[in-house]
Amino acid sequence: MSGFVEKPEPVQVPGLVHLHTGKVRELYQNEAGELVMVASDRLSAYDWVLPTEIPDKGRVLTQLSLWWFDRIADLVPHHVLSTELPAGAPPEWAGRTIVCKSLSMVPVECVARGYLTGSGLLEYQADRTVCGVALPEGLVDGSELPAAIFTPATKAAVGEHDENVSYEEVARQVGADTAAALRQATLAVYSRARDIARERGIILADTKFEFGFDGETLTIADEVLTPDSSRFWPVDEWEPGRAQPSYDKQIVRDWLTSAESGWDRRGEQPPPALPPHVVERTRTRYIEAYERLTGLSW
Repeated sequence: MSGFVEKPEPVQVPGLVHLHTGKVRELYQNEAGELVMVASDRLSAYDWVLPTEIPDKGRVLTQLSLWWFDRIADLVPHHVLSTELPAGAPPEWAGRTIVCKSLSMVPVECVARGYLTGSGLLEYQADRTVCGVALPEGLVDGSELPAAIFTPATKAAVGEHDENVSYEEVARQVGADTAAALRQATLAVYSRARDIARERGIILADTKFEFGFDGETLTIADEVLTPDSSRFWPVDEWEPGRAQPSYDKQIVRDWLTSAESGWDRRGEQPPPALPPHVVERTRTRYIEAYERLTGLSW
């Protein structure tokens, strides 16, 4: 059992048709057929969308994505058309709204890993592979891989788990040419972003992208290289062999699995509300990631 603890009612705006409520984003379509994507302050963990929001999170994700889109545009086209608020939109949408192309989406989560952790570590411990990619002996939690690898997953519905799959399975599902293009674009963008982040004292351990087609053109969509879609670790605290400190929702995951929360993630009950100190620490980490990566002050 999982999903939304409390599913929100979407805001209705004249001239916009509400299409979908995702874990974090609300998706609308305008009269020109373009998509209008609004990033909320919602947070998900352990396949639940939590009842407590993190103030400013949606704006941080949106502004950081826009910053990255500018830095990867020569590698792969992106879907952003405009950041202007649609007429009649509520003022709280400012800074968290993107008008973008309506793409034919590829149903694959395109994951790049440069370091071993998370579900990749669990797979590696079982059979020394991740998504069918053989890796050397002796790696531990946080190890840097000999080279970045493409480890795709199938997209799951809200409350379901994305499932790691092999490259061959992706090729079977979407065709060999599309699979090759996805792998090439994913690794190119990851490599560029890893180098930029490293210069700023941050390790980009892994990240996931979504792609679609604009006609015949493969185009990167959704959000990119944010603390929601990536693991960012401080370089100066990196130490393989343990869980790494990170600029993401790990603070929330740790609290949810602590005795203080009293929540059993394997039980039937939804997770509890987050206490103010966890909300504030999480907000601070998101803003710190934004400031360190962009060099701009929030």
